[in-house]
Amino acid sequence: MPNTIIIGSGSYLPNRVIGRDFFLDSEFYTDEGVKIDKPVEETIAKFVEITEIENRRFIDEDLSNSQIGFEAAKIAIADANVDQEELDYIIYASNFGEVTTNGYVDFMPTMAARVKNKLGIKNRKCITYDMIFGCPGWVEAMILADNLIKANVAKTILVIGAETLSRVTDPHDRNRMIFADGAGAVVVKATDEENVGIIAHNTICDNGPELNYLANGPSINEESDQTRLFVRMQGRKIYEYALKNVPGAIKETIEDAKLSIEDIDKILIHQANAKMDYAMIDRLHKLYDVKDYDHSVSPMTVQDLGNTSVATIPTMFDLIIKGKMEGHTFKDKGNIVMTSVGAGMNINAIVYKFP
Repeated sequence: MPNTIIIGSGSYLPNRVIGRDFFLDSEFYTDEGVKIDKPVEETIAKFVEITEIENRRFIDEDLSNSQIGFEAAKIAIADANVDQEELDYIIYASNFGEVTTNGYVDFMPTMAARVKNKLGIKNRKCITYDMIFGCPGWVEAMILADNLIKANVAKTILVIGAETLSRVTDPHDRNRMIFADGAGAVVVKATDEENVGIIAHNTICDNGPELNYLANGPSINEESDQTRLFVRMQGRKIYEYALKNVPGAIKETIEDAKLSIEDIDKILIHQANAKMDYAMIDRLHKLYDVKDYDHSVSPMTVQDLGNTSVATIPTMFDLIIKGKMEGHTFKDKGNIVMTSVGAGMNINAIVYKFP
């Protein structure tokens, strides 16, 4: 049975850096629709204190989700040094597809098909899929790619994660300061080498009471346009759910790979917000009775790039492997975990061993 290895990566970071001053003219409301009566500066400062998100990136008005996904894909294909006509699949993870500047969401044609078109690929047997799976979408797309390769259905696959969340956030919701835009992509390929690449993966879908922890809804300001839908997030419930469920899911995946926490060099966790990520990694180590550990095991980009949903992990992977993330490298033949949690609620994890 073949294994799945990453042979190239790319990312796109928008040029527009959005700091706290961008939100100074905001009029924020509570989740119950009550105007927050404290100074905006105080609300912003408290947000930064909790999430550590000081900056984020927004795309320019003339760009789109598929365009930044295409830019990341081009870099990944060049980095992989493969003929794009040999791609068997393009799998594109996003939550909102192509979003116009006025918030119109468009998934037809698929995002993957749009990127294939932009790349100019003529191969009619190059199949284009979209993966809509919440923030864990890119990790799940990698799991799908691994399954296709192990089933001998495909040999080379382009996996993209891209989002333009700046266009789907409620201007009256404090949570809008979490979200950002970006894209990441990798090319994966089948190999006959044993015990390399994706050596274990795990997915959990809790779709009961958790279903609407992350969903779409109208503005929390009832006096504004109620016809447009925005990201609605029950932050406290998501935090509690993640801390309760994600560490165990990661541990199970590590055990499926017949490894322990000491064998893991890096944990690329979805960049939701710093407080939640720190807590999940800390709780994971406690499951192994480890109290003190090197916190560099879990790199963080959320402070400067914000939460780009499906793009956070592939972007981080690309930055580290290209030597663009100070203080972080991947060990030769080392093991890393890629893991995410998000709308559904869905959780997934991959253990990846470098060949």
